[in-house]
Amino acid sequence: QVQLVESGGGLVQAGGALTLCCTASGRTFSNYFMGWFRKAPGKEREFVAGISWIHRTYYQDDTKGRFTISRDNAKNTVYLQMNSLKPEDTAVYYCAAASSLYVGTVFNGNLYNYWGQGTQVTVSS
Repeated sequence: QVQLVESGGGLVQAGGALTLCCTASGRTFSNYFMGWFRKAPGKEREFVAGISWIHRTYYQDDTKGRFTISRDNAKNTVYLQMNSLKPEDTAVYYCAAASSLYVGTVFNGNLYNYWGQGTQVTVSS
């Protein structure tokens, strides 16, 4: 199986920036589609960003233009650079991996095979 560990969360002011990291182990990292999801209290889990085997990126409407996802296969690591943070970005952010993901389904967290423990991001107003 694949083990995922997130890091880089913390407390920042609105308008600030933060970069999250996710390291993977267990299988060849380059074979997995990687995604970031978030879960805020009282809200449903939502897709944040994803990156494919060939470094094609995907974003939801609210994060596109503010967040950037990238991956370094040599380091088995995926990153989420977050800029212009808003209080509504406050949530636990999860890294996820999918070994098989069809085109058009990257937003569906139920299709991901492995999940990290999450890292808290808090944005103050």
